[in-house]
Amino acid sequence: MITAEEKLSILADAAKYDVSCSSSGGKRKNEGGIGDSSRSGICHTYTEDGRCVSLLKILLTNYCIYDCAFCVSRRSNDIQRAAFSVNEVVQLTMNFYRRNYIEGLFLSSGIFKSADFTMERLMRIVKKLRTEERFFGYIHLKTIPGASEELIKEAGLYVDRMSVNLEIPTEEGLKQLAPEKDHDSVRKPLQFVDQQKIMLAEEKKLMKHVPTFVPAGQSTQMVVGATSETDYDIMKISSEFYKTYHLKRVYYSGYIPINNEHSMLPQVGTTPPLIRENRLYQTDWLLRFYNFKLDEILNPEHQDLDLDIDPKLSWALRNPQYFPIDVNTADYAAILRIPGVGRGSALKIIQARKFGKLYEHHLKKIGIAFNRAKYFMRYADSVRNWGDLQMHAIKTSILSSGTSKYLPKVASNQLSLFA
Repeated sequence: MITAEEKLSILADAAKYDVSCSSSGGKRKNEGGIGDSSRSGICHTYTEDGRCVSLLKILLTNYCIYDCAFCVSRRSNDIQRAAFSVNEVVQLTMNFYRRNYIEGLFLSSGIFKSADFTMERLMRIVKKLRTEERFFGYIHLKTIPGASEELIKEAGLYVDRMSVNLEIPTEEGLKQLAPEKDHDSVRKPLQFVDQQKIMLAEEKKLMKHVPTFVPAGQSTQMVVGATSETDYDIMKISSEFYKTYHLKRVYYSGYIPINNEHSMLPQVGTTPPLIRENRLYQTDWLLRFYNFKLDEILNPEHQDLDLDIDPKLSWALRNPQYFPIDVNTADYAAILRIPGVGRGSALKIIQARKFGKLYEHHLKKIGIAFNRAKYFMRYADSVRNWGDLQMHAIKTSILSSGTSKYLPKVASNQLSLFA
């Protein structure tokens, strides 16, 4: 019989493909001491107030009735299978928590028998943790698409965050790789949870005591690069989901080839689109926190993000009419659009100029990326002749002085000493 430790190894490894909770990306390995930050199964997430918490990240089971071509747990894949019982997950969580290994639980699952059969077990786990074990740690639960609203509603009373994976950004792409699934089964639970939260918020205005329901909000995840969607397609879907379901986060997961069985998928050996994934996160950030509109960054004429520069710099180079921005007179929203100036730096600029005009040495002390920002702003002692600058020349200059790990490596002309 398979042991709990073997189950943990299998089901924690299977959960690593789910990025719907943030990972610290730590690579430190145990070299004879206590603890291990890199072993699969423990990951980190960040709460709304910025605290980093470590989570036990596991699947309830990797058995699944679906055969999604992009999923390692699909029913046709020849892998070792395992399933935890309700009590095993509860005991694992409590034992890890008491030993101070974790501060919370991230629980997802393949689907065995039916959506309700699986969701009912997930609900029993979180209910048992809260009501019997008095566990007050963070819980992120993956909702099973197609599960009944009664089960989702009850589970929502015990968890902090819920999420449902959209998987492939477009319905057409999903049908190509997972014909048994559709986007409606994802939209329905997201809409239900959102409506429940709105309803309880209204009740709270009238009543003193209302139940807590998914207080950390909900999120979703998309697989990027498995099908042919453009970045514009992906961000259109993302923007719609933020607006319609009031999501806390959308996660973008670059597809990692796991087999060569499906000819439409990138084959094993293909490099995962990690740079593209990073650019999508940067775009997501600009839309949520920098007041950019989607059609400013991506539109029918510019459907894919530049990989060699970040989307804010790309927008600036395509819109020279907005620059230079005078940091001594411009408002916060305008300063925020300068490449190399973040939200914190923009606030510091607004505060600092109350005491006098800002010069180059002031801006460098504030902490902006001056080597990038200097091409797009005017300050008290700026000497640049703006009329002579060409945007393509600015891009070349920024790239040549950059040290980004994403830049293509340039072959050195110097001969090797050992050739």
